[in-house]
Amino acid sequence: MKTFLLVFYLFIPALAFCQTTKITGIVTDEKDSPVAGANILIKGKVTGSVTDSKGNFEINTTTHLPITIIVSIVGFQKQELEVNTSSSLTIKLVESSEVMNEVVVSASRVEESILLSPVSIEKMNVRDIQQTPSISFYDALENLKGVEMVTSGLTFKQINTRGFNHTGNSRFLQLVDGVDNQTPGLGFSVGNLFGSSDLDMESAELIPGAASALYGPVAFNGVLMMRTKDPFQYQGLSAQAKLGVNHIHEKYTNAHILNDYSIRYAKAFNNKFAFKINASYFSGLDFFATNYTDVDPGTPVELRGENNPARNALNIYGDDEARELEGIGRVSRTGYEERDLTDYDVYSLKLNGALHYRLAENMVLSYQYNFGQGTANYTGSNRFSINNFTLQQHKVELKGNNYFIRAYSTAEDSHDSYNAKGLGQLINKTWVRDLSGNIVSENQADDMWYTRYEEAYNGNIQGVNSSNHSAARAFADQGRFLPGSAEFNSQKERLITTQGLSGAGILSQSKLYHVEGQYDFSNKLKVVDVLVGGNFRRYDMFTNGTLFDDKGKSILIDEGGAFIQLSKKLLNEKLKLTGSVRYDKNQNFEGRFTPRASAVYSIADNHHFRTSYQTGFRNPTPGDQYIKLNAGPITILGGVPDNSKGMTVYQNSFTSASLGPFFGAFQQAMQQGATPEQAIMQSKDFLVKSNVAYIKPERVKVFEVGYKGLIQDNLVIDVNYYFSSYTDFLLNQVVMEPQSAVLGNDGKINPQAASDLLNGDSHLYQLYTNASDRVTAQGATLGITYALPRNYSIGMNGTLATFDLRDANPNNVPAFNTPKYKTSVMFGNSKVADNFGFNIAWRWQDTYDWYGTFNQMRPGKIEAFSIVDAQVNYKVLSLKSMIKLGASNLFNKQIYQAYGSPAIGAIYYVSITFDELLR
Repeated sequence: MKTFLLVFYLFIPALAFCQTTKITGIVTDEKDSPVAGANILIKGKVTGSVTDSKGNFEINTTTHLPITIIVSIVGFQKQELEVNTSSSLTIKLVESSEVMNEVVVSASRVEESILLSPVSIEKMNVRDIQQTPSISFYDALENLKGVEMVTSGLTFKQINTRGFNHTGNSRFLQLVDGVDNQTPGLGFSVGNLFGSSDLDMESAELIPGAASALYGPVAFNGVLMMRTKDPFQYQGLSAQAKLGVNHIHEKYTNAHILNDYSIRYAKAFNNKFAFKINASYFSGLDFFATNYTDVDPGTPVELRGENNPARNALNIYGDDEARELEGIGRVSRTGYEERDLTDYDVYSLKLNGALHYRLAENMVLSYQYNFGQGTANYTGSNRFSINNFTLQQHKVELKGNNYFIRAYSTAEDSHDSYNAKGLGQLINKTWVRDLSGNIVSENQADDMWYTRYEEAYNGNIQGVNSSNHSAARAFADQGRFLPGSAEFNSQKERLITTQGLSGAGILSQSKLYHVEGQYDFSNKLKVVDVLVGGNFRRYDMFTNGTLFDDKGKSILIDEGGAFIQLSKKLLNEKLKLTGSVRYDKNQNFEGRFTPRASAVYSIADNHHFRTSYQTGFRNPTPGDQYIKLNAGPITILGGVPDNSKGMTVYQNSFTSASLGPFFGAFQQAMQQGATPEQAIMQSKDFLVKSNVAYIKPERVKVFEVGYKGLIQDNLVIDVNYYFSSYTDFLLNQVVMEPQSAVLGNDGKINPQAASDLLNGDSHLYQLYTNASDRVTAQGATLGITYALPRNYSIGMNGTLATFDLRDANPNNVPAFNTPKYKTSVMFGNSKVADNFGFNIAWRWQDTYDWYGTFNQMRPGKIEAFSIVDAQVNYKVLSLKSMIKLGASNLFNKQIYQAYGSPAIGAIYYVSITFDELLR
């Protein structure tokens, strides 16, 4: 108790006994109209206020006068004023374009002008969010230069920068109020399914490219830092209702309504305590994945199509397996369309509450709780239905103007999630009948189906035309459960609720715990600015044996890191040098340093050149480390030593590439009259002992140069070039382990091990490891923003991204999956008249090939496309409301952003937003 009281008196002074000074005033524009929503902050403190609808504000402080206050709001020049009297203040703000004087935090983890950022950075402020023509702020991120977006479904979008794009991007860090928004089991953020609503978003900052030196291992390809509204600054009741429609003029369904509702309430008491609560709910009919292109690798391209007996349609599942039938040819089973297997009625529910208490004028303690639940469709190695998935987060943070300490936890529950592609394959094993009409067991279903096909095709079935593929298929499919039938629905429900290899259900109840802190010593040291920080994280993985070897136990993974950043201004503050280094350690990998160095040289007040050298790394995900899935003929095995303890596969196995030559040589020797023993001795040296290393982190080194300048106070130019070098990419390698030792005492291939392969005394493994191959990527971006007269603005940007495989094996490198050229143009005016505004965005990207595990790493063409988003809005000032009419993909072009994912059509919507009522 004595210790507690000591801490209490040290950190929570008895402010009630201190003399309080009240500072009041009004903020107006140049026309003497009140400015609502302006932030008023005491410099060097976290104490502040915000102006009400009449421009009035009030701050209570124990700091003795004089003090300096900072007044800021998007669209006006920031002002610093010294206050030496308690008389009411009148502050007049001067309008300026919001793109000219932005302040960003994420580039250096401290506040700085966006013009002086040492690395390329993009930002959306609160006005951008309100004025976006896209259906949500998250969709609008695609308009930023260098950003790639991949849509797997209406509620699941992934963002990436600088190549190696993926539908589930574990190389890109998303933070919401400093909290990592990833689900521990998936190892990446599920878009904004569990993030913030537009109503509570204040800003989003994006760093393209490696940021591990300040943010650790997940920030391999970049960082998206999203910040929600502070309840001290943004008070009152806000609500939004959005009604939309999609599936216009589509083949497989009629037009369908989208609903999106949000509400927010925040209140502050005596400038000491504040709280906020948020709730949002989105629902709609997802985009349909109906690409029925035949992708069967065993059929020549010119023979593929609906009439191909071995047809493997991209979004039909259960037709993936094909066999070569003697005298007939290659034949595949009949599959089910995705739209009959997955849940296209998607939704997203987000609940949030936060409590903020000012312990002192430079110390705020806050607690925040986030709950998210939703359904989404995701393209990975299969098509997955993330169904009623929940994510819960708790965060506690102590924050001052130059430090913070935060701790948070994330817990997921997969609930009813399942593998939709696997579901089609499993249903196909439940209805097959033998030649007598009796349903066979699931392990006999495939063999019996092909037997029926052969018998019918060869004319052995009375009443069925011989040599007719359609007739043979119809006979083999007799008894097939038709989509929508009671039998089909019964098996579908059973398999969805069955987890593990015998069902399609997915189980993950994994957690992560994270604590971090940061302190800025810059105000205490005169010679150099110093920033230090560090974090510790624990993953607590549990799949109950369905993916990991964790039946009845959890798998724990600990990692942590710390960084220091030094910066110094030289040459009359025209040159700013910054250097940082971070050290990270994961329990399964060696410790690693990631340095970063940068220089910004200002040749004039508004013209700044920058250069930087950055390094990054990415730890393998928990799944890469610990998956242990026995999938019958092959076991998928994560690549850390603990995961294969007691096993010898890494030390005692053959490469899969050497198996074919060995079996071929053995058969040839036998045909030439050799005995089995002689044939083994003649062919065994075709086998090659594998040399698979345990996994380690991926690495990248980046060199970057750029220029950002403001010309005549109305034109911003931002140009950037980067060159990246990558090594140690994660990959899978298949090996075969015999029961006997691979090598004999003489160091040569053991004949008994070769015999094991022929006798079936062996097993296939898919191992996680790294490639030593080095590849490079380079690119450039150009952004131009021009503030036109009468409040009009136009922004244009273009991105070039190229990839050089060099001498690397393509099988050892993840797919680049990025268009070479991408561009966008935005034009708008938030105040055409007093109450009327509009915004238009046009995007284009060129053609490229998409490689992914969904199509077994075979290329699929993503055609070039251009789309237009647009909105017009009208403000009803008396009701503090705005009505918006808008469209995403205005001209309803059906476009693909990933091969195997759905085509994206138009969304037309109307919304009404009431902002900060009851203040």
